[in-house]
Amino acid sequence: MTGLIRAEWLKLRTTRLSYGLLATAVGLTGLFTVLEASRAGVGRPVPPLNTASGLNTVITGGVWGLLLAAVLGVTLSSGEFRHRTATMTYLASPHRGRVLAAKAAAGALGGGIFGVVGYLIALAAGLAFVAGHGYQVTVGDATLARYGIGHLLAGALLAVIGVGVGSLVRSQIAGVIGVLVWAIVIESVIGGLFTSVRPYLPYTAATTLSGTALGSAAFGPAHSVSGGSPLPFAAAVGLLAALAAVLAVLANRTTVRADVT
Repeated sequence: MTGLIRAEWLKLRTTRLSYGLLATAVGLTGLFTVLEASRAGVGRPVPPLNTASGLNTVITGGVWGLLLAAVLGVTLSSGEFRHRTATMTYLASPHRGRVLAAKAAAGALGGGIFGVVGYLIALAAGLAFVAGHGYQVTVGDATLARYGIGHLLAGALLAVIGVGVGSLVRSQIAGVIGVLVWAIVIESVIGGLFTSVRPYLPYTAATTLSGTALGSAAFGPAHSVSGGSPLPFAAAVGLLAALAAVLAVLANRTTVRADVT
């Protein structure tokens, strides 16, 4: 099993698409964080950076890294079918369930990196604006560490969910579009209409882990829609882990066992 995980991790870290997704996450996170920080205290969207609320809004804005972690997971599993390498992979390891588990493990590692990198970019930009204005940092070290752990777990779990989605649909384009549409459009619509349901939506739960307040991120589910309470940290982890497990079981019992053409 260790060998399979190493093989999947090797595929992930030697694929240009992985670095392209990471570069995109870095660029978008930096752009949106700078925009949020530059308008902090101007109008209602973002409170001043010398308040805990304002600084929290900015430094927890690394949600692009979380979203692209899910895309990374989709490409890791569906890429085998797109490039027609699944046959060789399954010949080398006939136990397809183990291959799926190895992909999930490699995806979790890559997704965790995406989550942490996104957080570090947002944190660095936020603290730079705080320092530039001569403000005191109003968020404690323990809270900053918790946000970092949240980004790590959220990125890892979303990537595993992406692996499940990619294994189910097999089509890389359909899987990537599905993940993006779900997070950007569907969750925003559902979250805006039903605030009591919003905390239980997967991408929203992931942003909860990262410390993002509901509706306060520069990019996120039902942006600027008030109402509802986020899930507790452990509950959000449990929800995402349960969804990842369900998708993995479904994929293992259906498409993973199907013939490869």
